[in-house]
Amino acid sequence: MSTASIRLDQALVEKASIMAKAYSRTTPKQIEHWAKIGEMMEDNPDLPYEFVKQAIIAQAEKEAGKLEEYTFG
Repeated sequence: MSTASIRLDQALVEKASIMAKAYSRTTPKQIEHWAKIGEMMEDNPDLPYEFVKQAIIAQAEKEAGKLEEYTFG
């Protein structure tokens, strides 16, 4: 994964730092998380935030091998 240096508003970085501590993330990872959610919300404007959040959790569970197959009926 490549990285890039960018300039961000100090207030945004401070808010990200607070939220990062609450969610046990680094400040850059919190900003990446917000960016991922923002991108998903812009790509899918009709989806509610909770649905997008659960989709991110489901993807993480899949990558960790923690999903179980659902049998219909």
